[in-house]
Amino acid sequence: MKDILQDIVNHTIKLGMLDKVKITSDDKKTSIFSMDQKRLIVLLGETKDPVLALQGTFGMPQLEKLRYLLEGSVYQEDAKITLVTFKKNDEDLPSGLHFENKDGDFHNDYKFMNSEIIEKLLASLTFKEPTWSLNISPTVGAIQKFQYQAGANSEIESFSAALDGDKLKFKFGGAGHSEHGGEFVFASGVTGTLTKSWSWPVSAVLNVLKSADGNNTKMSISNDKGAMLIELDSGIATYKYVIPATQ
Repeated sequence: MKDILQDIVNHTIKLGMLDKVKITSDDKKTSIFSMDQKRLIVLLGETKDPVLALQGTFGMPQLEKLRYLLEGSVYQEDAKITLVTFKKNDEDLPSGLHFENKDGDFHNDYKFMNSEIIEKLLASLTFKEPTWSLNISPTVGAIQKFQYQAGANSEIESFSAALDGDKLKFKFGGAGHSEHGGEFVFASGVTGTLTKSWSWPVSAVLNVLKSADGNNTKMSISNDKGAMLIELDSGIATYKYVIPATQ
């Protein structure tokens, strides 16, 4: 139980943008959905195997609180994390988590949101996957270069992409004579097409890439729709981050 909870936390609140998720689970699959308030990023996740303890549809709010409990020193050694359930129509549904330390003298309760509330806050989107014009696997070096350019151009909120032969270049600012900017080759040996001038939010892309290890990451761009997809495989779940173009 703790492994899947920590995995969800690592791929949501640690990005600094996703503070709640909706879980939809049955005996066939467990899905994870989230979206930030500005709709800069949409998360579509699915565990490798269904989490049988988590059945139904419910929300996990205030993920920073859950992170604090999972990573707190008091719950690291032989702690108990128990799923709390309630009865509805003769069915046991999850209502929260009970944390108890090794000695049994320290407790915390983390409450889930019921399906009605989380559906209002995070109404599921029907994502019709576009045709991806190019697909790459970002390297650790490329991610580090992106992070450096983002830091050097911290006042710039979006970046653009262009293909120069088989090189995928990312550009930050520099549109006018008086504007700072930067450009670098993010990937080489790229095949595909990218003829339209799309831009994406730096913060959304950077936060996702920073959580990647470079070995399990895929990036796709749709030339027609302007969508960017970053897919991470944690070994426990697959997380697909859809980032719409800002223009």
